Amino acid sequence: MELRKPYSTDLSDHEWNLIRHLVPATKPGGRPAKYPKREILNGIFYIVRGGCAWRLRPHDLPPWQIVYHYFWRWGQDGTWQLMHDLLRGDVRMAAGRHRQPSAGIIDSQSVKTTEKGGSAASMPTSRSRGGSGISWSTR
Repeated sequence: MELRKPYSTDLSDHEWNLIRHLVPATKPGGRPAKYPKREILNGIFYIVRGGCAWRLRPHDLPPWQIVYHYFWRWGQDGTWQLMHDLLRGDVRMAAGRHRQPSAGIIDSQSVKTTEKGGSAASMPTSRSRGGSGISWSTR
């Protein structure tokens, strides 16, 4: 595979070495992988960071269908959660803290609640009386 000009969202060699062991291996017995997992991750990070549509990824990254497939599959099988948890622990340890957080904070801006519960919390829908051509008068 020929080298391409790197994007700012590409994994550095150091970042790749930190997570390469967390990326699931290609399943045995299937056809060989056409694209390296690092390039697939680079495609995912380009989309996620750039906020563009899957089909708008640059043409020198793997096809959007393959990139999306791995993004979805790794979300379903827990790979993303595992990466997040392990890397968060590494960052905490490097900062001299315990690997696992001991507390969490939820403020009123994070969780919206109401004193009413269940279906009582929802407002009945109102119908627009103008513009429909329906007369609402009761004679």
